[in-house]
Amino acid sequence: MRLTLLLVLLGLTLWGCGSFLERSLIYYPTRGLEATPKEYGLAYEEARFTAEDGVRLHGWYVPGRAPVTLLWCHGNAGNISHRLENIRLLHDRLGIGVFIFDYRGYGESEGVPSEEGLYRDARAALAWLRGRAGPAGTRLVYFGRSLGAAVALELARHSPPDALILESPFLSVRAIANATLPGTGYLLRTRYDALEKIVEVRVPLLILHGDADEVVSQRHGRRLFEAAHEPKAFRSLPGAGHNDTYLAPGYFEALAGWLREAGLLAPGK
Repeated sequence: MRLTLLLVLLGLTLWGCGSFLERSLIYYPTRGLEATPKEYGLAYEEARFTAEDGVRLHGWYVPGRAPVTLLWCHGNAGNISHRLENIRLLHDRLGIGVFIFDYRGYGESEGVPSEEGLYRDARAALAWLRGRAGPAGTRLVYFGRSLGAAVALELARHSPPDALILESPFLSVRAIANATLPGTGYLLRTRYDALEKIVEVRVPLLILHGDADEVVSQRHGRRLFEAAHEPKAFRSLPGAGHNDTYLAPGYFEALAGWLREAGLLAPGK
């Protein structure tokens, strides 16, 4: 009875307050940038571009030695500056390039985040990257972490990359909410339904997920893997939680090995 009452009250609150409360439960943006790639010893290019609805966005392009570029869709908290250590390690160990951008409402990007808004932002980032004259033969890999995995999947449905990497992905926002408080997920308008969309993607796929993820259980990643088409690979990261995957033993070796298997990285890289 108490649970039913709580669900009713939550439902009335969500519908009464509209999207504001829902956004506050899903997005945790930080405006101020803590550093730039320069502070991490990385050459980079500042990117300013506009989404199809006129929202101005910001990102960084960090070139690499290898002919592979990651289009990075980050998670729901912080901003691009909080991923700089990870980007430096990718650059130093694998030599691959990275284009990372902030969604609307994050960092120096304008606007207010929403599901459709983030999808528009990813499309705009892809357009900027494709419009930039990069090295001939460069292969494009979408990389999505946590919430960004759902964003990268949506982008891959309509604009297939050479390959797709999903790290710490979830099945849907509803699944996450229902696991916390059964039934609440159905009150949310925001979906980010990765399980529904992954069956539409037919590019080489790698899913990475920590076996100690305290935010999104590894079963989410495994279910997505089971639903995906071949070619695909799943790499469990021993001892890794939700936000420290790239610090797990063997993380960069797993990435490099899969990129070689997919024919995107030359042997020995």
